[in-house]
Amino acid sequence: MHGKTKMKVEAVLDRLQYEKRAQGDGFHAVAGLDEAGRGPLAGPVVAASVILPDDLTGLEGVTDSKKLTAGKRREFFMLLHERAREIGVGVVDAQTIDRINILQATFLAMHRAVESLRIKPDYLLIDGNRTPAWATAAKTIVSGEMHSLSIAAASIIAKEIRDRIMLDYDHIYPHWGFASHKGYGTAKHMEAIRLHGICDIHRRTFDPIPQMTLDVFTPSPPQGNPELAGNEGEEACIADVTCRKSG
Repeated sequence: MHGKTKMKVEAVLDRLQYEKRAQGDGFHAVAGLDEAGRGPLAGPVVAASVILPDDLTGLEGVTDSKKLTAGKRREFFMLLHERAREIGVGVVDAQTIDRINILQATFLAMHRAVESLRIKPDYLLIDGNRTPAWATAAKTIVSGEMHSLSIAAASIIAKEIRDRIMLDYDHIYPHWGFASHKGYGTAKHMEAIRLHGICDIHRRTFDPIPQMTLDVFTPSPPQGNPELAGNEGEEACIADVTCRKSG
């Protein structure tokens, strides 16, 4: 085995240590679990759960979605849908985030992602340091995307789905520039909020929005996509892309 090839194989095996450990303990369906969208001022939080295939050929470069270019992330997104044993997605909208708080909304999105799997995992690898009460067999991993290939795969799915949802919203709420910043509190986003107020998908409990006196913009349902207005648009987006696969 050549030196570079050996290093690549060793790197992949190192990022499968948690999966292999769980399998060694007798678990058969190990799923990685991650989310996208905890920090933005607008839009949903999205979680994804991924059970990797036995053959990882082509997936060696899967890593934290934030470290990938948009093009590479889309490439892995499509490849994971072709190759993964199972993929599940859960979405929680801004109104629910405001009602139950972002931590509980994230746990709810994760639960929905796991429940949407047709092959039910018997062990979860979860990014972060908090374990949801419903996750009875699980391990949390801080910076899990860098240490677990399953979590890295989930991060790519969650990020790509959320970005697509925000692109849909950009057509409904064009004044806020969601296509570029995806709801995060960038300088341009804050300026748009000062000029136009907030819209239906803004999180009213996220600072600095509660301290601002703002108008609330509600659009008319867009032609061809009436379900997107006032209903967070996640169902339409998920129906439009492949979010679940059973192998």
